[in-house]
Amino acid sequence: MSLADRIFIDMCRDILENGTSTEGEKVRPHWPDGTAAYTVKKFGVVNRYDLSKEFPILTLRKTALKSATDEMLWIWQKKSNNVKDLHSHIWDEWADADGSIGKAYGYQMGVKHRYKEGMMDQVDRVIYDLKNNPFSRRIMTNIYVHQDLSEMNLYPCAYSMTFNVTQKPGESRLTLNAVLNQRSQDVLTANNWNVVQYAVLMHMLAQVCGMQVGELVHVIADAHIYDRHIPLVRELITRETYEAPKFLLNPDVHDFYQFTRQDVRVDNYMAGPQIENITVAI
Repeated sequence: MSLADRIFIDMCRDILENGTSTEGEKVRPHWPDGTAAYTVKKFGVVNRYDLSKEFPILTLRKTALKSATDEMLWIWQKKSNNVKDLHSHIWDEWADADGSIGKAYGYQMGVKHRYKEGMMDQVDRVIYDLKNNPFSRRIMTNIYVHQDLSEMNLYPCAYSMTFNVTQKPGESRLTLNAVLNQRSQDVLTANNWNVVQYAVLMHMLAQVCGMQVGELVHVIADAHIYDRHIPLVRELITRETYEAPKFLLNPDVHDFYQFTRQDVRVDNYMAGPQIENITVAI
């Protein structure tokens, strides 16, 4: 069993056994048939992944590494808010006729801000500081911008990354760590997807900044399982598990803006079958 599997199973069991229900309360999400989408949830879930030990991809079922990477690069590298720049269609539900999701996600990453070093967007600021001020405690991004919420077709769920660099005794390379803050997460559809995305991001940033990867700490304010997903989750966490696969990143890329989804792969990835046709609350 991989560490990622153990963390996921323990989290799901905790939500199912100790979580609280929103049934009967006023909730925004609904199912495609118009029925209110209630959840069982836990507040303040914190999961820690040591990326130096294994790549945190589930083996209970397969996570689409390249598609997850494509979406992360859509936000962090392309800084796009248009679904036409994605290879998948997972955002189509929130796009307008032109493909835009409004001033959300990649749009915010592309906004330039004035610093004493000059005008930079949030991604360029992170890379600049990791290279020039690695022990700064101010290396972070935040895309939950209140003044623009009214123009976002979907409020950001994973909204902030805080990077922290450490020096392990006896090692010449610095270690890149990060905290991913998420206000809300649909555990079945998005948990490992987001973990994989930000693990890949950390590997990419570490490589271009001459560092090694350390810990990814995932903080979820509202980790929930939707009522119609409960039977699916119960079945999923009883499945056979496998050892974590080996993650490989193209070693020849040293510019973050040159990475593509083809530069990542996992070897010896054994996983259970995918859950087909999961209904997503909207």
